[in-house]
Amino acid sequence: MIKPRVIAYLVGGAVLSVAVTSLILGSFYTVEEGHVAVVKRFGEAQYQEGPGLHFKAPFVDTIEEIEVRTRKNTEKLSAATDEQMPVSIVVSVNWTVAKVSAIDLFKEYGSLEQFESRILDPRLKSATKAAISKYTAENLIRNRNLAVTEIIENLSKQMTGFPVTLDSVQLDNVTLPPQYLKSIEDKQTAKNLAAAEEFKLARQKLEAQRDVNTAEAKAEATMLEAKAAAAAIQMKGEAEAKAIKAKAEALKNNPLIVELTKAQNWNGELPRMITSESGGMILSITE
Repeated sequence: MIKPRVIAYLVGGAVLSVAVTSLILGSFYTVEEGHVAVVKRFGEAQYQEGPGLHFKAPFVDTIEEIEVRTRKNTEKLSAATDEQMPVSIVVSVNWTVAKVSAIDLFKEYGSLEQFESRILDPRLKSATKAAISKYTAENLIRNRNLAVTEIIENLSKQMTGFPVTLDSVQLDNVTLPPQYLKSIEDKQTAKNLAAAEEFKLARQKLEAQRDVNTAEAKAEATMLEAKAAAAAIQMKGEAEAKAIKAKAEALKNNPLIVELTKAQNWNGELPRMITSESGGMILSITE
């Protein structure tokens, strides 16, 4: 039978062993990538550590991890356009805690969730509503990127001085009243029809001008042909007149040319009758 004193020694040893093990294990901690650890001593933030294995005072220090990777906050809200058109919007912002200032954010707000609910989310809504109010509903649909730029500028001004970095803003959904969407579609349809009609008229005008140009070209070609024909006739007439004049001059200066011409034109046959100077027939060769 085990004596009570031995049992007491065994129990004491086990307790001491557990205490020593707890002391050793409680002296170390690790921080995951994308986080920083805020070391609190008796509940008061003292300093911060980056990823890796670290030592702390056991039973005195406690650890709070803060994510320093990019986070995304999304808000669904109602706003009004420049013409007071109600619009439903889903807006998101990507943001990051500044690593070196994570302890300052913890000291001021206690956690990222507290910072989001008390600081970031209300300012995101305010910046979005202010930007939307500067655009008509139609411009908001057509120029969403401009609205996003406006939201980023507004939010950046409101977040000045806070230990965070704003990466980007997205308008994931913009919902307008159905009747207004219908009016936009009708207006766009009317614009498309007007553009098509204008194109049709321009094409008809182009075709008409082309026909005019073709007719003018044909008329000009006909006129040129007529002028060429007239010039050819004139040149031919002038040449024939010159030839006749030359023959007349030659006959006048040399009467024998007539006889020569007759001789050149004789077909070799003798005349069938001989006439007198008075024109009466004297002798018929055939008889």
